[in-house]
Amino acid sequence: MTDLIAKSAIDRRLAEIVTPVIEDLGFELVRLRLMSGKTATLQIMAERPEGGIEVDECADISTAVSAVLDVEDPIIDAYALEVSSPGIDRPLTRLKDFDTYEGYEAKIETQEMIDGRKRWRGVLAGIEGSEVLFNIEGEGGEEQTIGLQFDWLSDAKLILTDDLIRDMLRARKAQEVDEDQFDEIQADDAAAQEE
Repeated sequence: MTDLIAKSAIDRRLAEIVTPVIEDLGFELVRLRLMSGKTATLQIMAERPEGGIEVDECADISTAVSAVLDVEDPIIDAYALEVSSPGIDRPLTRLKDFDTYEGYEAKIETQEMIDGRKRWRGVLAGIEGSEVLFNIEGEGGEEQTIGLQFDWLSDAKLILTDDLIRDMLRARKAQEVDEDQFDEIQADDAAAQEE
């Protein structure tokens, strides 16, 4: 099976090391890349299983991952560690991502040519087994649904659209309201216990 979370051999090795740490903190690894440059950067994208992550949670992951990487020492040269959320126009790295973001536009690349092309752009239409369903514009401008095996993919990413931004902001706002209501309930419960 292709691994869009960690592509290269070193990325996969690093993912083996950091995944248990990230999961122990209650998060999922979305993507890991060791990128070269003047100083290498280890980029880790993570989120809660239900989605989302806060800045202080990224800092917690960074601290925990740093400690484990210091002990394991898998990277020879100096590097910078960068822990972040996947962002709105996130990479799609797990099969479940294609189901979660059904209805949104995405760009997908395949490892091999399929019907004369490697790059696809269209609207995610969910999953069926291990196949990613995708609505594309076919011959004559008609929409058609195609299925690409998840194993065939080399890269996939949501496209930043007004609909995606609007829906993500609405979801964020709804989450904030839920958290505020939870805080109020906790405060009411604490006051009731004091009486």
